[in-house]
Amino acid sequence: MIEKNSDNIRGAFFMAACMAAFGINDALMKLGSDHFSLVQAIFVRSIFTTVLIGAFAYYKGAFKSVVPSKDRKLIAVRVAAEVCGAYFFLTAIFNMPLANATAILQSLPLAVTLGAGLFLGEKIGWRRYGAILIGFTGVLIIVRPGAEGFNSYAFYAIAAIGFIVVRDLSTRRISSSVSSLMVSFLTSLAIMIVAGALLPFSEWTPLSVHNVSFLMAASFFVVFGYVLSVSSVRIGEIAFVSPFRYTILLWSILLGIVLFGDYPDQWTIVGSSIVVAMGIYTFYREQKRSKAL
Repeated sequence: MIEKNSDNIRGAFFMAACMAAFGINDALMKLGSDHFSLVQAIFVRSIFTTVLIGAFAYYKGAFKSVVPSKDRKLIAVRVAAEVCGAYFFLTAIFNMPLANATAILQSLPLAVTLGAGLFLGEKIGWRRYGAILIGFTGVLIIVRPGAEGFNSYAFYAIAAIGFIVVRDLSTRRISSSVSSLMVSFLTSLAIMIVAGALLPFSEWTPLSVHNVSFLMAASFFVVFGYVLSVSSVRIGEIAFVSPFRYTILLWSILLGIVLFGDYPDQWTIVGSSIVVAMGIYTFYREQKRSKAL
């Protein structure tokens, strides 16, 4: 029992550190928007990310595994969804407060649960459907369309959720024998290629040690966050560890205030609290149902 508690604490620490890394990455990308266009920022960051993930995947022997033919289409769908999701979410954080965009993205577990019920045939009880409905109401409170100060780029964050749901649902169907590092490398490589193809249609800013340092650091934190996310769920119990993923909201609020002077208003805090509460409740119901089966 003591050993399990110790593993859970370590897993929770890794998950919290993972969310800090992802939050810092988002903040660094937003800082990069002062120097680069969106396409150039994605392209430069993806170069560093692809090299780092590729080196780690090679070290782990991920490229030695053979991808079954039935998984190739799923990987292609996942990669395409990731490319689109990255574009829409980064567009959002380039043009709106970091905490608001991050808060909207926290409805992802609710959206994935809904998508699994609609498209994968997973059974969802009325309690989870109710939690999903309330959680999406929280998103509307954050977005507040029609209200004074409304930022239309919030819909980019919502669109990103749709693509990330497709990514996660397709990932669920990929065989467990396929290395997650290989899938991550292919995803990063695809983002780099697509962004590179769009460069001729985008403004190019000359690279310097100062401006490129933001994107280099962002790529490091992305890879660091990925490694920690894997470690967290392998060490601790998912039911104990998963709620700590919402600590990214705290980082986004703090970084938004310190770096950009963006203070979340009361409605953003209320909406975020609803989304987080319903996400945790939905996860609790999923764990309870899986134990009952």
